[in-house]
Amino acid sequence: MFGIPGKQAVTMTPRAAAQIARLMQKGGHAGLRIGVKKGGCAGMEYTMDYVDEAAPHDEVVDQDGARILIAPMAQMFLFGTEIDYEVSLLESGFKFNNPNVAEACGCGESIKFKDAPATESAADGIPRF
Repeated sequence: MFGIPGKQAVTMTPRAAAQIARLMQKGGHAGLRIGVKKGGCAGMEYTMDYVDEAAPHDEVVDQDGARILIAPMAQMFLFGTEIDYEVSLLESGFKFNNPNVAEACGCGESIKFKDAPATESAADGIPRF
C-alpha cells in the first residue's frame, strides 16, 4: 500500500526470521501480523499477533521462511523498519529498528513517531498531513 516497488516494507535480521519461522511452525500459523496502536508513555506501541491468513490489504513480507504481515494502518509507520530478535541474560524479544521513530520511552515499550510535515492543497489552502 505504501511500498516502493522492488523494496520490502520491513526487513528481518537472520535471527528474527529464524525466530518467526520457528513460531509459525510451532503454532501452525501463516505468519505474524505487526502493527501499532495508541498506548504507553510515549504514545504508541507495537503490536504482534499470530495470523492464519492475510487480510485483503495486509502488506506481506516473506524472508527466509518467515512471513510478516503489516496491518494497513501501520504500513506508513513501519516502512523501512528492521526487525531483530535479541537474547540477553534477563530477557529475549523482538526489537524494531524503525527510522520513523522520534523518541522512545525509557522502558522501550512505547514510541513516538516523527511528525509528518504539513502540506497545503493549492486549491483550498487546507493543511494536509
